[in-house]
Amino acid sequence: MTKKNPHWGTTLDTFLSEEGIREAAKTEAVTRVVAWQLTQEMERQGMTKAALAERMHTSRAQVDRILKAKGNITIETLQRAAALVGRELRLELV
Repeated sequence: MTKKNPHWGTTLDTFLSEEGIREAAKTEAVTRVVAWQLTQEMERQGMTKAALAERMHTSRAQVDRILKAKGNITIETLQRAAALVGRELRLELV
């Protein structure tokens, strides 16, 4: 029988749940991943933030907030941005 490592604690999910921030952390992580994917697609296409802002009929500052996942970014905004770089945002319940 092996002895448990005394330096191991709880899992990250358990810790976040105990702190009451698991769902907020997951939401933040998903938003950051989508923002990263948008940035990657823009780079692949050679699209600037200014060009995306013009296509979205918004400011470059707003595009910066979207791509940095800062503030309250709506699903609708992410869907619009994804469509304008030729992609589709998919959400699902699991």
